[in-house]
Amino acid sequence: MLTFTHRKKIKFNIMNVPADLKYTKEHEWVKVDGNIATVGITDFAQSELGDVVFVEIETEGEELDKEETFGTIEAVKTVSDMFMPISGKIIEVNPGIEDAPESVNTDAYGEGWMIKIEMSDTSELDSLLSATDYESEIA
Repeated sequence: MLTFTHRKKIKFNIMNVPADLKYTKEHEWVKVDGNIATVGITDFAQSELGDVVFVEIETEGEELDKEETFGTIEAVKTVSDMFMPISGKIIEVNPGIEDAPESVNTDAYGEGWMIKIEMSDTSELDSLLSATDYESEIA
């Protein structure tokens, strides 16, 4: 589980929290395009983890329920599980993440994405946080 001690508001002010994404309390982001959701970890999460050195995701092709572990992320400071923000089938794992795990640090919302999910229950999106709600969580 991605869990962190929250930093002072000064640190929060420089965090990037795009308004067009949904978020989890476990610090994952979700971008929805039709029935496909792209998932990664937030800017806040990558800053708390420190330098990401390894990402392991061996669940491609699997159907997983919301909150099940889909992979792990290893940083200099720690190793953390990553959890499904919504139920569905993992249809793609970022092909560049294995060779360039540092992209999670340099571009968390772009090149550093983790997985793409074919959603099985789009109503689960309603339980995710808006950008404003997520900002309140990390403030």
